[in-house]
Amino acid sequence: MTGPRRVALQGDLLDFTGDPGWSAPQDAHPGVRHRPGHWLLIEDGRIVDVQATAPGPDWQREVRTGQLILPGFIDTHVHSPQLDVITSYGTELLDWLETYTFPAERRHADPAVARVGAQTFLDALLAHGTTTAVVFPTVHKVSADALLSAAHARGMRLIAGKVLMDRHAPDGLRDDVLGAEADSRELIARWHGSGRLSYAMTVRFAPTSTPAQLAMAGRLLAEVPGLYMQTHVAENRAEVAWVAELFPEARSYLDVYHRAGLLNERAVLAHGIWLDDTDRALLADTGAQIAHSPSSNLFLGSGLFGWRALEAAGARVSIASDVGGGTSLSIQRTLADAYKMQAMQGVKLSAYKALHTATRGGAEALGLAGEIGAFEPGCMADLCIWDWASGPVARHRDALARSLHERLFAWLMLSDERNLRETWVAGTRMPSNDRSDRPVRPGVPR
Repeated sequence: MTGPRRVALQGDLLDFTGDPGWSAPQDAHPGVRHRPGHWLLIEDGRIVDVQATAPGPDWQREVRTGQLILPGFIDTHVHSPQLDVITSYGTELLDWLETYTFPAERRHADPAVARVGAQTFLDALLAHGTTTAVVFPTVHKVSADALLSAAHARGMRLIAGKVLMDRHAPDGLRDDVLGAEADSRELIARWHGSGRLSYAMTVRFAPTSTPAQLAMAGRLLAEVPGLYMQTHVAENRAEVAWVAELFPEARSYLDVYHRAGLLNERAVLAHGIWLDDTDRALLADTGAQIAHSPSSNLFLGSGLFGWRALEAAGARVSIASDVGGGTSLSIQRTLADAYKMQAMQGVKLSAYKALHTATRGGAEALGLAGEIGAFEPGCMADLCIWDWASGPVARHRDALARSLHERLFAWLMLSDERNLRETWVAGTRMPSNDRSDRPVRPGVPR
């Protein structure tokens, strides 16, 4: 899938040069780069420049006057097979896994189900404005293979790997140490570093892997350059208590992974609600990040995430939909839930901080800041074009906004995939959600 060699997009460009932090938003806020009516120049799939004046006739011009252009969103924790069980009713984490998740995942042993499921999932990500994701498929090699193959065909930046589970899982969802290592090595050889793909050693969570399997994952992580690791940690109090019973030698849930050699700067751990100061310091020391999953945490009643405490300790935080525990692939809806969760703790999350976390901040946390997350020369042209407002309420609110942050915050709270016009991956407009034929709604001048 290829696009034009040289294309120039004109619209309201917004990206970030640094973390805006937790201070009250201001005009000309540190780290915020807003360039309304500017041209984004893309050549061979990469950004080459941003300029105020129109480029010459040797560029294909795409005018998106009055529309918001953002870097594509980065979702750092999501489960591809769990579209089948999104918004399932009524249980906490451990019961939810047994009742809904595991039966859905078992179906992905079928190659046809895995192939269709991967394609549906990736098209859904793109249709919500997410161009990069860190993804759990299932324990089945065919599921990981189908997901990575489909992402490669779309030119997407994806981090994924076969799930590891050799105990405390139902029939049809367990592997073993030797088989899991063989499958992982085969998938690594096929996909790691191919196109824009990276492989992740994917530990479901500590209870479903024996110490021997955790050690195997740690060996591969140390052996193969550039491998990622993804797992869950400290999501639910009952889960934390179970881990303490299974691993009495470990100081904490997080320490289980540390002892197995699984914590480094490419480790992505979802949730991280029930951590203490020693855990937060360990995350900072190892460079591992927490993939904050607010919609899932609220939906499953898992607890309130202490974002500022983690960052104060020097640890990284990224943002994640965690579908299907989360209730939408929309990063805007996810960030709106993050705002509410922080507000319940007396903390105010600005639109600047939120959107930085979903773009440049996520790229930095994954070690990919030179590739994605900002409109910098040399970065891949992964971007989305959005309507500032959709529907009468949002249009009315947008027209009354008095500052950039007020307008952007209203957009963040009121928008979702219905505002999305186009998703571009590596300079190519993706056909699955191209809505460029809709009439343009002029933006409110700023």
